[in-house]
Amino acid sequence: MSHDSAPLVVVMGVSGSGKTTVGRLLARRLGVPYAEGDDFHPAANVEKMRAGHPLDDTDRRPWLEEIARWLAGHADSGGVVTCSALKRRYRDRLVSAAPRTLFLHLDGSPELIAERITARQGHFMAPQLLRTQFADLEPMGEDEAGAAIPIDGTPEETAALAYAAVTSA
Repeated sequence: MSHDSAPLVVVMGVSGSGKTTVGRLLARRLGVPYAEGDDFHPAANVEKMRAGHPLDDTDRRPWLEEIARWLAGHADSGGVVTCSALKRRYRDRLVSAAPRTLFLHLDGSPELIAERITARQGHFMAPQLLRTQFADLEPMGEDEAGAAIPIDGTPEETAALAYAAVTSA
């Protein structure tokens, strides 16, 4: 990362991995704007997920385009946005809009994440959708900019690992 530009980060991973919590902590520590990826979903997508139906690529397209637009708009100022970004082609789309985007994959076992989702209130992700998310997850390739961040610790510990990954990139 060059020191004349603030980092541009996508905090990615399956639902329940801690994207929102870690993303907010990371943005605060980096001193850059934060955006919640879920806020970019059209209402129809939210309803579909609430009903327990996974989104398909057609559903995801307008959502990814909005996140790509946000990244492009923050290319100079830097920022942190959450986005599941489970598939390589989704990440490629985001990088095409903002080439210096770094991906931080919040990485944890299906068991740990299922436990966290079950304990969580007021979120529209149905726990049964977790299986489809893990099935869709394509781990980052060697040629992708970013890092996998283990989520076994507290949110603060995870955010500290994320910060270290960003500042050493």
